[in-house]
Amino acid sequence: MTLIQAIVLGVVQGLTEFLPISSSAHLWIVPAMMHWPDPGAAFTAVIQLGTLVAVLLYFWTDIWKIGLGTARATWAGSPFSVLESRLGWMIALATLPIVVCGLAFKSYIETTLRRGEVVAGAMIVLALFLIAAEYYARWRTIHHRELKGLDRVGWRDASLIGLAQALALIPGSSRSGVTITAGLFCGLNRETAARFSFLMSIPSVFAAAIYSLYKQRANLLASQDDALHLVVATVVSGVVGYASIAFLLGYLRRHTTWIFIVYRLALGVILLALLSAGYLTATVD
Repeated sequence: MTLIQAIVLGVVQGLTEFLPISSSAHLWIVPAMMHWPDPGAAFTAVIQLGTLVAVLLYFWTDIWKIGLGTARATWAGSPFSVLESRLGWMIALATLPIVVCGLAFKSYIETTLRRGEVVAGAMIVLALFLIAAEYYARWRTIHHRELKGLDRVGWRDASLIGLAQALALIPGSSRSGVTITAGLFCGLNRETAARFSFLMSIPSVFAAAIYSLYKQRANLLASQDDALHLVVATVVSGVVGYASIAFLLGYLRRHTTWIFIVYRLALGVILLALLSAGYLTATVD
């Protein structure tokens, strides 16, 4: 990997981590289109530390309140008595499925699921589910069923969104995409679905990044250049990711997710066509 490639991949990670269009898919697509080496699942996981820092900085007030509220209520023996503590424990519950599935299917995630057909298929299938979720949200609005804010997220909502987050292990599905879709099906408004999605990503992204860095440190840090490129990509992803969060939350206050649905469908179809024509190979060299 060159320094320019590291910067480009950092920008791609930052732009696509929070938009429901799949960062893992784009980190496969860009090297494939440019005929670059595949950065690998470990590199992808580690540079998410940059976007994790972006989440921590953007939501530091919410995170502080949730952390402090959880600690105080739990110490007092009534962990579910206040909203902040309930949110803290619900985020912990929602994290379990992706941790279990990530460990159980690690070998498939790093190999089989990184094939081009899987990425393209996941882009299209998630778009179809997001279409259904948008129509359900519209149906609730037409029938005057209020969409829920963060203060009304329940245990059932957290469980379902957590199960959906496990699907983000499939490249092309998108962590924010599957969790926002599940949130809409649970009756959350779009901004709340995105906000809860970002907050619940913190433990799983941190765990995946640290685990990948530890397990693959010999390859990721094989030389000073490799270490530099990893750091540069991570920093760039954090800076771009912070702007991406601000954009998406502002956008979803006034708009639906249809622009992302159209993008996912179009990109998925184009990828399948390129794979079928032999312009792209199913696996990146």
